[in-house]
Amino acid sequence: MSVDFYGWEVMYDDDQHLHAEQEPKSGRLYTMYHGTKVQTARDIIKQGFQKSSDGMLGPGVYISRNQKKAERYPLRSPVTDRVVLKLRVDTGKVKRIDTDNHPMQKTWHSQGYDTAWVPPNCGMRSVPSGLEEDCVWDPSRIEVIDIALAPDTAIGSELRGLIAQQTQAKRKSADNGQGLGGMCQICKKKMTSAHTAQRCWGCGANICILMTKHFCQARS
Repeated sequence: MSVDFYGWEVMYDDDQHLHAEQEPKSGRLYTMYHGTKVQTARDIIKQGFQKSSDGMLGPGVYISRNQKKAERYPLRSPVTDRVVLKLRVDTGKVKRIDTDNHPMQKTWHSQGYDTAWVPPNCGMRSVPSGLEEDCVWDPSRIEVIDIALAPDTAIGSELRGLIAQQTQAKRKSADNGQGLGGMCQICKKKMTSAHTAQRCWGCGANICILMTKHFCQARS
């Protein structure tokens, strides 16, 4: 008996939670947030994050999976000068820091970790809010993908426009380099090697063999 195949759906483990001592699978990304001033948000979108010289977890970029945490920053800035950036983060190898004066609180990177993670409600006096905090050593692991909160719609639209410009520039650069390291325009996944594009033999739509889902219009 022959079978006509007109589409597919792939199920992946989309767990977006960090775990202690976790070393995520290659390409595993997480959604996180960062609170900053309006002008600093512009600079970050255009030029990328700059690593802080120090902090509770030492040098790095301070972010959180909890948007409420990011909305508290900068602490002394009025709400009219606060922006929350939505980020895509490759955390790499993660070290759990869950006690005050932890022996690796500021030395985790020298021990081979890429991110320090303070879990929520862990009881650290230095985190009185009880909200999760993360510190990423390498700013290149962080990409701004959207604006989660802005003082008004005009500023939000302006910043989203800057993000779109940067995204377009990165895609153009990736295309000039045969697409490697850029984003596949069909499946929207980061390419570490060339993706193969084909036409669905049912509806004729352009598809990528790495797409997680394709519903054939000819069979709908």
